[in-house]
Amino acid sequence: MLPATFNLPKSQLQLYGEAVYCGGEDMLARCARGADSLQRMCAVVAWSISTTRPPIFGFAPYNPVLGETHHVSTSAGLNVLLEQVSHRPPVTALHATHARGEVELVWCQSPAPRFHGASVEAAVRGARELRLPRHAETYAVGCPGLVIRLLPSPGCEWAGDVRVSCAESGLEATLSYRRSRRSFLGLGGGDARCVRGRVFRSAAPDDTLCEVDGFWDRQVSLRDVATGEVSVLYDARQTIADLATPVVQDRKGVSASESAVVWAEVSAAILNKDWEAARQAKRRVEETARRLAKERNERGEVWTPSHFSLWQNKHGDWECWPLEDSVPPAPIVVPSPL
Repeated sequence: MLPATFNLPKSQLQLYGEAVYCGGEDMLARCARGADSLQRMCAVVAWSISTTRPPIFGFAPYNPVLGETHHVSTSAGLNVLLEQVSHRPPVTALHATHARGEVELVWCQSPAPRFHGASVEAAVRGARELRLPRHAETYAVGCPGLVIRLLPSPGCEWAGDVRVSCAESGLEATLSYRRSRRSFLGLGGGDARCVRGRVFRSAAPDDTLCEVDGFWDRQVSLRDVATGEVSVLYDARQTIADLATPVVQDRKGVSASESAVVWAEVSAAILNKDWEAARQAKRRVEETARRLAKERNERGEVWTPSHFSLWQNKHGDWECWPLEDSVPPAPIVVPSPL
């Protein structure tokens, strides 16, 4: 159990949600507006990079309690709903839909930590599907793992290989998050926040259409192999700098299971640096969750999610499906960035 002094004043559900709804531009809508399948694939790749946010070493969000939810809308019409659908193992489900019907995102993930002596790697298991209904395209999007280094120098970074694929268009992309020696732009290597990759056709995997290169916390470039033209695929400064804070527009509409409600006393104490009050408030939240689980056990009840169905596939990975076709507008809204 992590002491409150090492907690960020927010739940892991909120961090997952922020990766989708907090951005300087509506990158999900941009995916739907590509003129052709290649443009849309490149936009999906850019969106996937945008969900990779700089981690903070030494601090962690709260572990969501079973049934905890997070429901937020953006001023651009993106409605996002998350639910903690399992506690042991921890599984989070996300459903997002655009008010204009351009995009649907279904996301189910579960961190799986592996220990390697002086480091810990948290592989993120589960499927992320991005659907573009007007183009009848579904993109399967992977996620890098989080590596926490203890020695020789403490730190944490995203690392690993990511695959993005679309069966309908026959296009794929692979991204590699790791240290780089040199880029096609002539940049020096050695930066752990480098991402490199390419876009190609599934039927001709050796025929690269576009090359991706840059730094996911700064700028990533895209080079068209046929023309040699280089453009900016993703700009972190433009996307995640000066983010607006979600605000409650309808207090009566906020669910009792909402992350901001569940952890309200803990977050307030942390922000006030009242560590004893934070410790006690956090213990109350965790003890309540344990008591409810024990009572369900004694009654022989099996807990079921409120907004998703949940199952394990033949490989043992968790999968989820939203019970509703679309996500309604939320009482918590992210205003447009200034």
